[in-house]
Amino acid sequence: MIGSQEGREGDEGDEGESEGPPEHRRYARYLRALEGVGEAEEAELVAAVLRDEDAVMAESAVNRHLERRAAELLTGPRFPAWAAMMAPVIGDRAFLARRLREWTLLRSVALGEPWTGEELLAASDWFQRTAAAAEVVTSPAALGLLAEHGRTRRVRNAAGRRQGPVP
Repeated sequence: MIGSQEGREGDEGDEGESEGPPEHRRYARYLRALEGVGEAEEAELVAAVLRDEDAVMAESAVNRHLERRAAELLTGPRFPAWAAMMAPVIGDRAFLARRLREWTLLRSVALGEPWTGEELLAASDWFQRTAAAAEVVTSPAALGLLAEHGRTRRVRNAAGRRQGPVP
């Protein structure tokens, strides 16, 4: 476990990480720890990382973790419980909270659960690009909406190709 001081003290002792700023070494160590964390310890480790004095670096490491875990769990039965567990740990960190909400929206679209066009069109460019390209998104309604009203040409084109010819 990476404690509040463990991430700072002894940075120079990490094999292969003796050069570069301390925050780069902590970032690399956080990524390794997050990649290997078990489900029972995940929330505690994410909270510990987010307590790092370098908030930008910490949020970046946690975002990489969220991206990996959300992609792994997206269409499986454990995703809702995982997202519910992560939400209070992330708290009011705007970027991380939005990204978690968008992964939840992507899951809804992928599984045919309720979603609205307003949610899809108000979502970030990242979400729209991901939804337009993700193989798990097969909803003709979602692809059609993105093909017609996606924020960027890239999104509109990708969704249009996935949607196929319009009859």
